[in-house]
Amino acid sequence: MQKKGKILAINPGATSTKMSVYEGEKEVFTENIKHPLEEVQKFAEVADQFDYRKETILQTLEKHGVGRDEIAIVIGRGGLTRPCESGTYRVNELMKQECHDGVQGKHACNLGALIADSIAKDFGLKEAYIADPGIVDERPDHAKITGHPVFDLDPKREGVIWHCLNQKMTAKLYAREVGKRYEDLNLIIAHIGGGVSVGIHNHGRVVEVNRALCGLGAYSPTRAGSINASKLIDVCFSGEYTKDKIKKMITAEGGFVAYLGTNDSLYVETKALEGDPKCKLLVDAFCYQVSLEISRLAAVVKGKVDAILLTGGISYSKPWMKQITEQVDWIAPVKVYKGENEMLALAMCANEVLQGAEPKEYK
Repeated sequence: MQKKGKILAINPGATSTKMSVYEGEKEVFTENIKHPLEEVQKFAEVADQFDYRKETILQTLEKHGVGRDEIAIVIGRGGLTRPCESGTYRVNELMKQECHDGVQGKHACNLGALIADSIAKDFGLKEAYIADPGIVDERPDHAKITGHPVFDLDPKREGVIWHCLNQKMTAKLYAREVGKRYEDLNLIIAHIGGGVSVGIHNHGRVVEVNRALCGLGAYSPTRAGSINASKLIDVCFSGEYTKDKIKKMITAEGGFVAYLGTNDSLYVETKALEGDPKCKLLVDAFCYQVSLEISRLAAVVKGKVDAILLTGGISYSKPWMKQITEQVDWIAPVKVYKGENEMLALAMCANEVLQGAEPKEYK
């Protein structure tokens, strides 16, 4: 049975909460609520930000004159639970518990399911949903070997953490534009934002992608990326840092935050263009590392890449996209999709549920 009404989509990021209201696939409004670093750092744990973030969403709905009785469905960005299939899921108690506990990592996206569920209940709705969470794992078994069994991930409990929602949506948008099916293309897609994930989409499945949150791939405004394992061991046993502090250094207080004390990539870009040598060096290193990630993935499909797509918040930077493009366009044509397509992706998935599609059960 088809239902009518507005869709509320919620997407918590490391230092922002993006929210949208849609009618079908038509955007009513989207607002990106910025959370200053000093505000976020007041909370000991990500889960502690629940009330703070939820209240900003409710205030924004009120500001835009959207009443709770107008909302027919609430959908959030999926959190870091256990590996699962791509798709749309009901938020259930198991999912909420695992998002709260951060079983694969403590990141703001864990709040997506929690806040969506809470607002849905406040609005008198039976349930809330998530779609294409960042723990979707489509890699073959040989891609999961690390080099030592102690460090291999348990496929039932652990997996890659990446920007599945935006990457999948960007791939489908490109396929629509070129008049082909997503399942018929080989695409390398780089989500470049507060975190960086680069995946190879091989005929509809992401068969390799870096575990973006936990210390692999290019560094980003807030994350350390791939780091020297020997140096990490020294730091861990130095006695100067707690376990939690080291985790924050890798996942939330690395990258530009560690080097410059800011996660504002626009500020870093501006200073670099003005001639600041440290900022210029860090920009060059950032673009270099993203390009390396893109280049290595070409080997997965033996160089048969139809296109390279650059997306995410930092894709608005023309100088940085130009720098990366010049490094990798020998592999395949490069196209930039500015910003993120996550809100549209969430809205489309929610609309499918409103039209009668059956969501999956998380278990």
